[in-house]
Amino acid sequence: MRSDLSTKIAKSAEKVNCFIEQVVDSESEPKVLYRASRHIIDAGGKRLRPFLVLKSCKMVGGREEDGLPTASALEMLHTFTLLHDDIMDQDEKRRGVPSVHTKWSIPVAIVAGDLLFAKVYEAITKHTDTKHVKPKRILQVIQEISEATIVLCEGQTRDMMFEDMETVSEAEYFKMIEGKTAALFETSARCGGLLGGATKSQVKRLGEFGRYAGIAFQVIDDVLALTADEKVLKKPVGNDIREGKRTLIVVRALEKASKIQRQQILGKLGNKDASPEQIRETIKLIDSLGAIKYAKKLAEKYIKNAKKALAKFPASEDKEDLINLADLIFARQH
Repeated sequence: MRSDLSTKIAKSAEKVNCFIEQVVDSESEPKVLYRASRHIIDAGGKRLRPFLVLKSCKMVGGREEDGLPTASALEMLHTFTLLHDDIMDQDEKRRGVPSVHTKWSIPVAIVAGDLLFAKVYEAITKHTDTKHVKPKRILQVIQEISEATIVLCEGQTRDMMFEDMETVSEAEYFKMIEGKTAALFETSARCGGLLGGATKSQVKRLGEFGRYAGIAFQVIDDVLALTADEKVLKKPVGNDIREGKRTLIVVRALEKASKIQRQQILGKLGNKDASPEQIRETIKLIDSLGAIKYAKKLAEKYIKNAKKALAKFPASEDKEDLINLADLIFARQH
């Protein structure tokens, strides 16, 4: 099942990559701008959000090609956020290659991200090349993406604010990731439904699927950031500790820790000079408090909720692919 789904994701990724190549030509001038914009896209990536657009579109009776411009637009929007995210977190690598600001400079990375953001809306205008999608639906897609970007910015700001806060509640954490991560998953599913001609109730249920799957994705991301194989993860394990990220795991560990344990964890959170051994010991302490296991259980709950959101849709190969996508999000290793 997983290999079959991976093949389908890879095929949809090829179509998205080809579309993006037409919209963002690395040979355009000035080359430094366009090559910087394409750098992280060309480095790979899962392309789960575009897959979600295309499958949601098909599941409600649309054609895959009707969802392709928006699927590609959302991948560019996602990449735009990564370029700026790497600057804010001072991450030197992304997808196993130097981050854009490391390879070029911070100013180039900022402008490259800005270009991708503009290209999002250029891509959406390509929907006018087909008569299968009504103009009203295209306007709704633009509204969905605009609203998601606002929520995403709010989530990113909360994430930054948390680094200076000693105590962050679980509710505050989930509010943050609903914006920072889940919003794009939710919007991908909703836009796919809109482009495929879904009813209001179908769009709502698709949005719920995307939101729950997106929350689970981020929680699993937090788990992998502390437990994954570094070669598979393609970035240093424990970076979240050095950066002072208040992930669900950290929030739970601080809640369960004794006074001494809490001081030990807080002493390493945001400490960019912490040695690899100190980071390993901190992860070991966090794990001993049951925080990683707790996060996995919550992620599993959100995956179940995501699947429930699809219950009223009739059986189809596309519905099965979305259910399998939810399972893949939970079981992934990177």
